[in-house]
Amino acid sequence: SGFNSIGHMDTMSRGRHQIGHYKEGEEFIQNIFHVLSQIFTGKEKSNLALCWLQYEISKVIQCLQAKKKKKLKAQGRKSKKLAKNFLKAPDNRNNLSLWKLYAYLEWLLGNTDDARKVFDTALCTAGTGGLKSAQLCSLSLLYAQLEVELLESIEGAVRSRAVHILTKLAENGPYVPYSGQVLPVNVLKVRKTYEHALQDYFSKTPVSDQDQVNDTDQLVNLVGCYALFQYLTVGIDAAVLIYTQASEKLEASGSQKCENTGENFGILNFPTALEAVTLLHTNLLRFHMKISVYPLNPLREALTEALKRYPSNQSLWRSYIHIQRKSHSASKARRFFDSVTRSTNSLEPWLFAIQAEQMRKKLTEKVQRADVGEIHCTIPETGLTNRIVALFEHAVQSENGTHCPLLWRMYLNFMV
Repeated sequence: SGFNSIGHMDTMSRGRHQIGHYKEGEEFIQNIFHVLSQIFTGKEKSNLALCWLQYEISKVIQCLQAKKKKKLKAQGRKSKKLAKNFLKAPDNRNNLSLWKLYAYLEWLLGNTDDARKVFDTALCTAGTGGLKSAQLCSLSLLYAQLEVELLESIEGAVRSRAVHILTKLAENGPYVPYSGQVLPVNVLKVRKTYEHALQDYFSKTPVSDQDQVNDTDQLVNLVGCYALFQYLTVGIDAAVLIYTQASEKLEASGSQKCENTGENFGILNFPTALEAVTLLHTNLLRFHMKISVYPLNPLREALTEALKRYPSNQSLWRSYIHIQRKSHSASKARRFFDSVTRSTNSLEPWLFAIQAEQMRKKLTEKVQRADVGEIHCTIPETGLTNRIVALFEHAVQSENGTHCPLLWRMYLNFMV
């Protein structure tokens, strides 16, 4: 999805300024997209349009994070123009994935009403695939997730627009824009529909490899929609239960496949499905903790389990660092980082371990310099500095670390 921020230099601050996309690099990327769009046709051209739009969205997100209002306005205009041009092409008019990205772009730019219109238009024209259509599920899930993020509390969530979206998806009829609360009897019917749809998915055996790839996406979207529906109509525990059951089924499916010595059994792409379900699970817990009182432990446990399994998942590491910042004891996190770096070759655990310590260093310096302006503290914090240097030393000695330009740049940057 565009560029991951840990992969290039804009994650480093130079004085007060963030380093952004370089002009030459930006021109190079745009040229590649233009040249390829003239060569590709049909499905490939649509896929290229998706990549291009994802890249534009990544730049919009960067402007939002850096709080650059002027740049955001200009970037927004450019990205919207591009998205509209894509959707005008005859091949793309019914491409729900493109409609989804365009609506998401409008939402990010703060045009909530316009984004809703785009989502509603896409859902109205999509027809009645219901839970059987992967693209429809994916579109409805994103729309519902964005609506849920606007909620200030979970009380009264049953009346929300998100419940309407998820209900219409499961009812399998033509979509009607939101007009008010969903009837309780419909909520009960839809819950049963989701339950049966999920059971059907776990009991069927896909035929070809392509079917299995589609099935994996579809299953993740289905689990996401059902869990979100349960969260809004019943509560957080009901949603967590769905994620737990789905993860157990996927694990069982994966181990059965291994026993059959690689024969196609159940879901071929199960690690990806399991990883995606785990990500939805942890994101929901994080959101719930933001809007209501909920213990930290379930989220911490879910994250540590997931990271042992997927040590190179950056989103999970970001969440882990985010929750560790709230605890005053660093020893638990340090032990965890240490155990993960020993058991894997991937570089992400090292990079995030370093980032976590640098955040801690920034925090202690901020506290020590409070109310004194820019006068440096008389007692320098050497313990953390030494620890960070040691982490860098170990990281650059690892096989992947030796060949990672970003790591060397971070090391030089820190030493300066």
